[in-house]
Amino acid sequence: MNRHLKLALGAVAVGALILIAVKMALPLLTDLRQTASSDAQGTRGRITIAIDSWVGYFPLCSPEMKRRMRGHGYLLSCENDGADIKARLGKLRDGDLDFAVGTVDSYVLVGKDFDYPGTVVAVLDESKGGDALVAWRDQVANLDSLKTMPDLKIAFTPDSPSDHLLKALSVHFDIPSLRTERDWRIERQGSSQALKSLLDREAEVAVLWEPDVSKALNTKGIHRLIGTEDTHQLIVDILLANRTLMRKSPETVDLVVQTYFETLAAYQDAPDSLSADLQKATDLNLDQVQTSLRGLVWSTVADNATRWFALDGGDSALVETIEGAVDVLTEFGTLSANPLPNGDPLRLLSSRVIKQVRANADPKMLQSNTRERRFSALSDGEWSRLRAVGTLKIRPIVFASGTARLTQEGRAQLDTAVTHLTHYPNFRVSVLGHTGLRGDADVNRALSLQRAEAVTSYLRAEHGLSNNRLRATGLGSAQPLERYPGESARAYNYRLPRVELVLVSGGF
Repeated sequence: MNRHLKLALGAVAVGALILIAVKMALPLLTDLRQTASSDAQGTRGRITIAIDSWVGYFPLCSPEMKRRMRGHGYLLSCENDGADIKARLGKLRDGDLDFAVGTVDSYVLVGKDFDYPGTVVAVLDESKGGDALVAWRDQVANLDSLKTMPDLKIAFTPDSPSDHLLKALSVHFDIPSLRTERDWRIERQGSSQALKSLLDREAEVAVLWEPDVSKALNTKGIHRLIGTEDTHQLIVDILLANRTLMRKSPETVDLVVQTYFETLAAYQDAPDSLSADLQKATDLNLDQVQTSLRGLVWSTVADNATRWFALDGGDSALVETIEGAVDVLTEFGTLSANPLPNGDPLRLLSSRVIKQVRANADPKMLQSNTRERRFSALSDGEWSRLRAVGTLKIRPIVFASGTARLTQEGRAQLDTAVTHLTHYPNFRVSVLGHTGLRGDADVNRALSLQRAEAVTSYLRAEHGLSNNRLRATGLGSAQPLERYPGESARAYNYRLPRVELVLVSGGF
């Protein structure tokens, strides 16, 4: 090849490279020119958040939030991934997301596969009626009925908050049948499909979320077994910040969280505006929007600072919720061991952000949405009219032989039971003493009452339970416990002499 041809080919190659470079640079030059000649020159960047359609996430990606972020120079982009938590956490790990939402239980369970790529920087809300177990009244009276129905069918959505609610109830109320791979499961894609299975009588029970809970309860013959309005720290929604963003640009994280709580406060001051914006963003009518909103409680700056992150001392409710989720998932069998890094829940959260936000918060943002349930005194007649919800899981409480004196082992069993009881703060507790079938009936009744009273005294003295919340009753051998399907005579007789904690509803 002669020298002139080489030069010509080189010139062509250089020209091609120049053309490619110009072509690639033109969009950038156009972008710079447009930015420099418009109000967009103040835009500092884009924030991307992964969400789904749960109403509790709405303020985070609402028109009000986007308007406020634009005022700070940021474009807010929200990606609705249809609650695909695995895809969501993968994108958070890979840096394709700045923030993501989720429930504590889903992050504990799925986050382990992605090395927990986000830091919990705020609690957004807690389900308070948004999820519930409903059933045909003529077939299922309460949670204890689930223990004795061998052919029970339950319709639910797998890998959802409703699924976790089922797991928690199975553990806390000792419903072992739900921890088997029996054919009780009717898996449906979404609450509406689960409701259809219930209405078509394919299932006796369904786990639903709003507005389907309200639709079910408007059907004659269907009643609520239990809902998250009566649970505590069970289904909690959180905001996760990308860990790289937390390290490299903590001020951006602070700004987003600060703006979110300002948005939340603005909507709480103007509930009509919230309802109107929700109607525009969803296909729900006004009644459905208001029903959905009643099914949750948003956590304010004050709630995050004092309750969830415990900045002023005391126990962190967020740590307790994480540990509670681990306990449920391991005892249910979904997890074989604690998956948290070094077994430490503090590895998942950062209180620094809430501390910074509280320091800069407007005083009106420092009001709490947390409300404590108070129990009034009831007469014997009023106690007898309360509805049984279910019997709390508790191993046999050990007393000294023939006495009502609690042993150290018995106290330990009650301490464990109270950790379950804290998830259900709205229920009163009927403490029922039982004995075996042998012996004098009057002696049995007296001993069972003394033991039930010993339990109530311990719960009041050591755990601070309200006296009005507890009632001791001695049943002796007069009302023996129901025998489980397939339970041997030996196991049944061993279970008979015990004290049970039955959660009952009503009478506030």
